[in-house]
Amino acid sequence: MDRLKKQLCAAMKARLAGGTSPLPEAGLPLMEAFGALSRQRSYNPHGPNPITWEAMAAWSQIMRVPLEPHHAHIIMALDGIWIEDAYRTDKQAPEGVKTLPPMSQHPINAGLLDAMLG
Repeated sequence: MDRLKKQLCAAMKARLAGGTSPLPEAGLPLMEAFGALSRQRSYNPHGPNPITWEAMAAWSQIMRVPLEPHHAHIIMALDGIWIEDAYRTDKQAPEGVKTLPPMSQHPINAGLLDAMLG
């Protein structure tokens, strides 16, 4: 299972980087499970939350898809790569897309706060 885990993680990294990587046939059900769980993930003010073990167990029961422990570990490893990419701070915008600076160039004051909050 370690080889399958390495292959799926490498494919996930390549796809997140914008490339393509062939998926091993044995990993397709695990990638589908990851996709289904990822679509149901919760978010906080800073970004996405990781998939929880409870969410995976509930999905497995509801969808009647048995997940072996080594399969669950592979899905969690894929989620770790996805979360790491989501919180990566050195992402570059695509060519030709304008971006805003991460911090305002104007200090906050009482007038600006009143204008924003009313």
